Amino acid sequence: MAYVIGPACTDIMDRSCVEECPIDCIYEGERKLYINPVECIDCGACETACPEQAITADRAAAPAVRDDNRRFFEEILPGRTTPLGTPGGAANVGPVGADVAPA
Repeated sequence: MAYVIGPACTDIMDRSCVEECPIDCIYEGERKLYINPVECIDCGACETACPEQAITADRAAAPAVRDDNRRFFEEILPGRTTPLGTPGGAANVGPVGADVAPA
């Protein structure tokens, strides 16, 4: 089980979750944040830190939310030539500056 960030984060990106994540698996898109499902260790620290209550366990999230989170890492995003994949930490990447296109 991993955690996902839902639409309540869009255009807000408080980043409290980023500060609490012990493994740096929360990546910054253009308008919202995304949790890498491979890197996430399921600790739940991000969920309790989010003031927007935008974070939930993937199994409890709506399918569209799970899909958007997964697609951010698996698809080629605007302005990129390869998928983001699993780079081993958001600090290694910095702000991505793109989001997934609506499904």
